[in-house]
Amino acid sequence: MQKIPDPNAVFPNEYGTTCFLKNVITAPNIFVGDYTYYDDPVDPAGFEKNNVLFNWPEFGDRLIIGKFCQLASGVRFVMGSANHRLGSASTYPFNVFGGAWTENTPPHLSQLPFKGDTVVGNDVWIGRDSVVMPGVHIGDGAIVAGFSVVTKDVEPYTLVGGNPARFIRRRFSPELTGLLQQLCWWDLPPRQLADLLPVLCDTDLERAMPALRRALEQRQERGAENEI
Repeated sequence: MQKIPDPNAVFPNEYGTTCFLKNVITAPNIFVGDYTYYDDPVDPAGFEKNNVLFNWPEFGDRLIIGKFCQLASGVRFVMGSANHRLGSASTYPFNVFGGAWTENTPPHLSQLPFKGDTVVGNDVWIGRDSVVMPGVHIGDGAIVAGFSVVTKDVEPYTLVGGNPARFIRRRFSPELTGLLQQLCWWDLPPRQLADLLPVLCDTDLERAMPALRRALEQRQERGAENEI
């Protein structure tokens, strides 16, 4: 039986530039799924320190990244505590500098706008040096072009790019998109996924569609059997 890559390995291949992120995350508010990797020739295992900016867990927001995501070198996530107070005469964070400034101002974090969790779906590719702003949701199968700044939500299976990132096109037909969203191949057991890889990597989408439908039918049948 062929060996399946270990999702618990820090460096899963011989190149040493690719890191399975879930195995190096320590912050209590960052959650990463199996096989999601960050690729960096300098310090791939330093992603949490170098690429998740202004992360203060006590602020209350989370970074949630799904399975099988591909994060290129320089991809950064800006967390909510990077913001400043917006509704007052000055945006300056007087409170953090101590003395009378601290005594005469409300606690700094309590005044910041709260954008909520930043959520990246499954099988998302984020290109080199892109920045994802606080509270953004990126859907399954989306692609973010390199050097983009993502300021608003990205729909599943779409391509966006630019500063700010804008919709460029849909990746697939509505039929194929719906099929993939139903199949959720990233949740398949490892051996079943390995058997499906020729279909997932087939660039002839018309040929792949019937095989994907069969895979969905088989999964639904197994689910029905488990409910009996």
